[in-house]
Amino acid sequence: MASLLDMRRRIKSVKNTQQITKAMKMVAAAKLKRATDRVTAARPFATKMSEVLGGLSARIGDDLSHPLLNERGDEKYLIVLVTADKGLAGAFNANIIKAAQAFVNESGAGKQTQMIAVGRKGRDFFKRREMSFTEEYVGLTGTGNVNHDDAMEIAQRLIKTFTEDETIDKVFLIFTEFKTVLSQKSVVEQLLPIPRIADGDEMQTIAAQAEYIYEQPASEIFGRLLPKQVETQIYRAMLESVASEQGARMTAMDSASKNAGELIDTLTLNMNRIRQAAITKEIIEVVSGAAAAS
Repeated sequence: MASLLDMRRRIKSVKNTQQITKAMKMVAAAKLKRATDRVTAARPFATKMSEVLGGLSARIGDDLSHPLLNERGDEKYLIVLVTADKGLAGAFNANIIKAAQAFVNESGAGKQTQMIAVGRKGRDFFKRREMSFTEEYVGLTGTGNVNHDDAMEIAQRLIKTFTEDETIDKVFLIFTEFKTVLSQKSVVEQLLPIPRIADGDEMQTIAAQAEYIYEQPASEIFGRLLPKQVETQIYRAMLESVASEQGARMTAMDSASKNAGELIDTLTLNMNRIRQAAITKEIIEVVSGAAAAS
């Protein structure tokens, strides 16, 4: 049975841990507000850009040839995986890694797969499983902020790798989309070749109704917009991931603080029982000694 001193030490230790989890929750809440504001601002541009380029490329059809637009085979995949650099965020990293692992096992079964890791957790997990990496980016999201220049650098290197290595057939982007503080969604979407809106799609109907006037040749316009599209989608994925990470961390630290409080109550109750048992034992010894003396 634990002594009274041991129980006091355990209670003090749990209280110290609770203070840390409360502080981490407050920090995550502050970072979450900034992250969600940036995601909300970035989403409309990224969504509309995908719609416009998808509609335009579908209308142009095979008349336009561009390395980022031309369909290739279906044998070799390159995956851009966006995870966190730190833990203590509940199941955030586990869920996105699980989604990536499922994609590799199912969609990529029998295919050659390479990876670009954005974030330490995803890199470490797949390195232990001997995944082939073309690039690694660590420490870009650890502060809770995403630099647009970092997304631009990743996009430029990705485009260079895709255009120079013609054996890469498709590039997929895997990230966590922020829904609410309590809800995040793992997303797997094709990044390259940039998908065209399919016939019968609702956005294809909207794009078909729009009329566009080209002041420059279509090839020149697409030559500048398609790389920008890759850059925008990567930037948005990083913003979504940071917001999801902070939301998951805030929820996890809140749960940890509550669990610590419940543990403190349980330990305090046990400590009081031990102390009461010690007092009762002392009283019995005094009474027994007095009775023996008389």
